[in-house]
Amino acid sequence: MAFLSDTLSRVKPSPTIAVSNLAAELKAAGKDVIGLGAGEPDFDTPDNIKQAGIKAITEGRTKYTAVDGIPELKAAICAKLKRDNGLDYEPAQVSVGTGGKQILYNALMATLNPGDEVVIPAPYWVSYPDMTLLAGGTPVTAEATAETNFKLTPEQLEAAITPKTKWLIFNSPSNPTGAGYTWDELKALTDVLLKHPHVWVMTDDMYEHLVYDDFEFCTPAQVEPKLYERTLTVNGVSKAYAMTGWRIGYAAGPKELIGAMRKIQSQSTSNPCSVSQWAAVEALNGPQDFLAPNNATFKRRRDLVVAMLNEAEGITCATPEGAFYVYPDVAGCIGKTTEGGKKIENDEDFCTALLEEKGVAAVFGAAFGLSPNFRVSYATSDENLKEACTRIQAFCAGLS
Repeated sequence: MAFLSDTLSRVKPSPTIAVSNLAAELKAAGKDVIGLGAGEPDFDTPDNIKQAGIKAITEGRTKYTAVDGIPELKAAICAKLKRDNGLDYEPAQVSVGTGGKQILYNALMATLNPGDEVVIPAPYWVSYPDMTLLAGGTPVTAEATAETNFKLTPEQLEAAITPKTKWLIFNSPSNPTGAGYTWDELKALTDVLLKHPHVWVMTDDMYEHLVYDDFEFCTPAQVEPKLYERTLTVNGVSKAYAMTGWRIGYAAGPKELIGAMRKIQSQSTSNPCSVSQWAAVEALNGPQDFLAPNNATFKRRRDLVVAMLNEAEGITCATPEGAFYVYPDVAGCIGKTTEGGKKIENDEDFCTALLEEKGVAAVFGAAFGLSPNFRVSYATSDENLKEACTRIQAFCAGLS
């Protein structure tokens, strides 16, 4: 009899983490590797936020807290949702977890029964389908291709919904494509959801503040207030505030759902780190003036990467509205052979050979549910990006 759970056979390890780990191992072994796999800003956490964490330690705020967040943080989250999104929530409708990933997982665990379906637009963040499977549900992929700028159309959403559908997971701006939905594009999707009252919306707004040009962020319950009672609005401090390691995510939604998520968390991790919670209070309540210069840096890097990748033979790269990723198409490279003699049959082969032959680590598109593509994170220095893109150009030029 096998010792390990059958559940493990339904899921796979995170490919993005695997790429980052492999790049780190190769660097440690002395290899010249540029990692473009990490989904985290290279900026340091702002000083005022760090000082709030230090203050929490010196003042002894290092004990257990309420399972799903201190009152001060819940109040800050309610204020943020009102200020930025025009959404009214009270603290009893808020859950704080150890990162956005735990919040999403708690919600799925609290709601899914065997046979329940979750509609997930592809390309998707790698964890959505596997978390759905772990929670006993069935992921249903709705493919959004480059023809629609990687955005789900109302027709595609309608076609994906069945009587078994329980959730739509919605992510804008998107990981991995950076695609952001305008108000009108999102309204077209919410109009479909209004016709299906059994379908709830789990919206991952983690990249809300990382938007460029004239793009304006919006979230489903804001666009369509009639969906308020069946929307879980998920966010966190990791990306915009450069607090990935602090591990604080949060969500607001109906009290019954939040209570169910609290029950799950009470029997798994219990409360998030107390010190991180106090730092997050400062992040949400404190000065937001660093966001604009950080975004200006990201926009410059985006434009650099898009321009250089479009100069590579066999690659086309769209310009995204937000986040810090691009999702280039490598169709023109499939079927060719590298200078090292490797045949490229798919995007995983492309990324493997690119790492082995040129020392550039990126994540292959199949991991995100749409091929032939790969994801590049431009959350690193201009110098690294220029060198990495130069290596990618040379790699593509060497294909035959």
